[in-house]
Amino acid sequence: MIYQPFQDQKLSALGMGCMRLPVIDGKDDQVDEAAAAEMVDLAMARGVNYYDTAWGYHGGRSESALGRALAKYPRESFYLADKFPGYDLANMDKVEEIFEAQLKRCGVEYFDFYLFHNVCEMNIDAYLDPKHHILDYLLEQKKNGRIRHLGFSAHGAMPVLKRFLEAYGEHMEFCQLQLNYIDWEFQDGKDKAALLEQYHLPIWVMEPLRGGRLARLSEAEAAPLKALRPDEPIPAWAFRFLQSIPGVTVILSGMSNLEQMAANLDTFETERPLTQGEMDAVLELARHMTGNSLPCTACHYCVSHCPQGLDIPSLLALYNEHAFTGGGFIAPMALSAVPADKQPGACIGCRSCEAVCPQQIKISEAMADFAARL
Repeated sequence: MIYQPFQDQKLSALGMGCMRLPVIDGKDDQVDEAAAAEMVDLAMARGVNYYDTAWGYHGGRSESALGRALAKYPRESFYLADKFPGYDLANMDKVEEIFEAQLKRCGVEYFDFYLFHNVCEMNIDAYLDPKHHILDYLLEQKKNGRIRHLGFSAHGAMPVLKRFLEAYGEHMEFCQLQLNYIDWEFQDGKDKAALLEQYHLPIWVMEPLRGGRLARLSEAEAAPLKALRPDEPIPAWAFRFLQSIPGVTVILSGMSNLEQMAANLDTFETERPLTQGEMDAVLELARHMTGNSLPCTACHYCVSHCPQGLDIPSLLALYNEHAFTGGGFIAPMALSAVPADKQPGACIGCRSCEAVCPQQIKISEAMADFAARL
C-alpha cells in the first residue's frame, strides 16, 4: 500500500468509501454486513487505514455497519471520517444532536476526520450563517479532542468553493473534491485544485471513477490507453491520473464487493503517475467522452437578449452535466438555489438568445429538454 503524508500521519493513498457497500436484495438501506466486514478485513490486511462514512449513506446504516466491522481492530490502527449532513437544510440546527448520534452509531469516542458535507449552492448560506453555530460547535469538538482534523467536501461550483474558503478557510485542514479525468475540465477540477493549493489544503478525492463510468470504457475508448500501457487495467488509469495531481492525498473509492476491493488494492501497491503524453491521452479521451456537450463559451451575449433574464451559460453548464451523467444529483442540487422564474422551465422559446449565439447553440431546445429531464 502506498502511503501519503498528512501533518504527522501517514494515510493510505486508497481510502474505503462507504456509500456503496454491498446490500441485500438490491435494497440500499439493507447493508450486507457480513460482506462489508469481509471487505474491511481485506482492506485492513493490505494496509488501508482510512475509512469514510456519512450520516445519510445507505439510509443511515453505513455508519453503524462500518463501526461494527472496525470494532475488532485497535482504535489507533485506522482513521475514521464522518460528516455533518448539511445537504439537508432541516439538519442545520441539529449539529450537536447529530454529532453525538454519529459517535454512537460508529461506536467510537472521536473522529479522526470530520467534514462539512457537500458544500454547494443549496446550503452555502446556511453553512455560513452564524445562528446555526455549526462551525463553533465543530471547533469546540476539535478542541476537546473529539474531532482530530476538520475539513469539508464540495460539489458546488467555483463561486461556492471560493465563498466557503474565504469565510472558513483558516479553519479547514483538507478538502474532499469530486475529481477525475472527466471532471478535470468538465467540472473545473483543474481550477478547483489550484484554488485549494492557494489555501495549502490537501485534496481528498471522491468519485475517482465517475460513478464507475471510467471503469467501463468501450473498446474504442480504451484502445489509445491500452496502446500506451498494455498491462494497466482500465480502471487503474483513473487512479494513475490522480496520482499525477499535486496535492492529492487520499483517493476514496466506493467499492461494492471483494473483487473491486482486490483490484484497487493491487493498483495501489505501486505509484505510477502518468507521463505528459499519457496525461494528454486521458484528457483527450475525456474531451471525446463529453464531446456531445453543448459548446457554450460563457460569452454572455445570450443573457443580454433574454427577456426572462435567465443565466443561460450557467444553465447550459448544468445541462451538460445532467445530460452526460444521465441524471444525478448535481444539477437538481444547484438548481434548488435558483428561483423558479430563473430555471430552465422559465424559457419561453423566443429564440432571441439564439440570434446572437456565436456557437449557434439551439438554446431553446436545450432548455426544453433540460426541463423535461428534471
